[in-house]
Formats: sequence, structure tokens, C-alpha cells
Amino acid sequence: MPPHTANRDHPPRKQIVVALTGATGQILGIKALEALRKANVETHLIMTQWAETTLKYETDYSPANLRALADHHYSDHDMAAPVASGSFKCDGMLIVPCSAKSLAAIAAGYGEDLVARTADVMMKERRRLVLAVRESPYSLIHLRNMATVTEAGGIITSPVPGFYTRPGSIDDLIDQWIGRTLDLFDLDTGDFKRWQGWEKD
Repeated sequence: MPPHTANRDHPPRKQIVVALTGATGQILGIKALEALRKANVETHLIMTQWAETTLKYETDYSPANLRALADHHYSDHDMAAPVASGSFKCDGMLIVPCSAKSLAAIAAGYGEDLVARTADVMMKERRRLVLAVRESPYSLIHLRNMATVTEAGGIITSPVPGFYTRPGSIDDLIDQWIGRTLDLFDLDTGDFKRWQGWEKD
């Protein structure tokens, strides 16, 4: 079979960079990686030092357990990683959770670590960048940083679940939020109930 025919029959897998920073909500990053694996998306994981610390505090996962969910993983200090270059072709980046510190670095274009540098690459290459900012309440500085990222082409989302699904567990809330977030990458997890309008009595 000619190579071009094989490629038509088996299109390349989508590739998404997933970054976890030191904010609370590490379970969101775990669930995102699980959902992307289920969707057969190739994942490239970056974890900051404080993400690793928070992960161990909030969950039963170790950093090694989490890295095992990804196809590839990189140290946050590895500025020579493939994802640090615009020549690395991918379908976007999800930062979940995204701390206010990482948000500020991205808004300022201050790529001192691999998370901020990769986010900068996504914006300059006009690729999808989604930041799940985990902070409350927001200060004016946070809001201005979010506006800056949005003006540069990024998308800001917050871990705000939908209650119209009448969730029966925390997992239901998380699955709904993950599903809506991955919608931003044109990925349908199929793991949550979509709004169909008011149900008639």
C-alpha cells in the first residue's frame, strides 16, 4: 500500500501539550490526561516543581504515576525540549491548573521555564492555548493578565462546573468541566451530559 494511502486511512494522532502548575486542583490535570488518552490524543506533559509538590499533597498520585499517563514528559527546566520550539507541530496546549504566577509569566512573555516558553510558542505560532486559571477572588492584576493573554489569542477558562447536569458526585462535576474544556480543542469526551434545553414536565 502506498504511504499516502496509509496516511489517509490512519490520520496522525492529535498532539496536545498538557502542563500542570502549582495551583490547587491537580485532579483536573489528572482527569485531563486520562480523557486525552481515552481519546487517543498524544500528550506531552510538563510539570512544575510546585505542581509535583501539590500533586502529592492533594492526591494519591506520585509524579511518576502522573508521568505514566502521558506519551512524553519533560522537565520544566528543560528549555531544549521539543515543545519549546515553534517547529514542533502540535494542536495546542492546556495548562491545568494554571497558577496566577504562571499566568503572569505568560502574559509578560517571560519564558523563564518550559511552561511559560511553550505557552509563548503557542501564541506566536497562532495555536490553541487554554489556561485553566485556578485563583479566587481575582485581583485587578490577575484580570489584566487574563485580558493580555486573551488579546494575544489565548483562552482563559476557570474550573467552574455546570450544575444543570444534576451531578451525583465530584467526579461528575470534574468530568463535565473536563469535557467542556476539551471541546475547545474540538475533542468530544462523550463523558458528560450536554444542555438540551429545559426538560418538559
